[in-house]
Amino acid sequence: MKKGYYLMKGMQRDLLLIVPKRAILVVLTVLCLGACKEQLIEPPEDLIPQAQMTEILYDLAILNGIRTTSNTLLDKYQIETMPYLYEKYGIDSLRFVKSDQYYASVPAVYQSMYQSIADRLEANIKEIDKEREQKNDSLRARNQRVRDSISQRRNPDAPKTTVP
Repeated sequence: MKKGYYLMKGMQRDLLLIVPKRAILVVLTVLCLGACKEQLIEPPEDLIPQAQMTEILYDLAILNGIRTTSNTLLDKYQIETMPYLYEKYGIDSLRFVKSDQYYASVPAVYQSMYQSIADRLEANIKEIDKEREQKNDSLRARNQRVRDSISQRRNPDAPKTTVP
């Protein structure tokens, strides 16, 4: 067992002495670039345009988020995710699947689509957080006015506080 291990280790060392590391790096880079250029799937005839596909995937992300956090909301309005999307965008399941497979076979495009979806979701989260904070601020101010009003009734000589 040890003899085979040392033999393999010696062969690796000898290989590294014979072939410069730069040559190995160049060969690997060329292979990677060649693999990236290869088109795995031909675009279907009825390909959903990239902008519309991004919108569909965005809506799908929102609906899946709703499904996982508050399933009763979708049930209340009787919304089934995929039939809803097919109807909204005027597509069928086969067209969606073929388009999704095509975009998935082009990683750079697919990644940019999902990055734009993530950016939109992040912007929505910030907007919702801002609205929530404004609502909380107005509730705090209202509660402070109520407390001041109650204090003023109990003790008319107490100084009034102002809330910004």
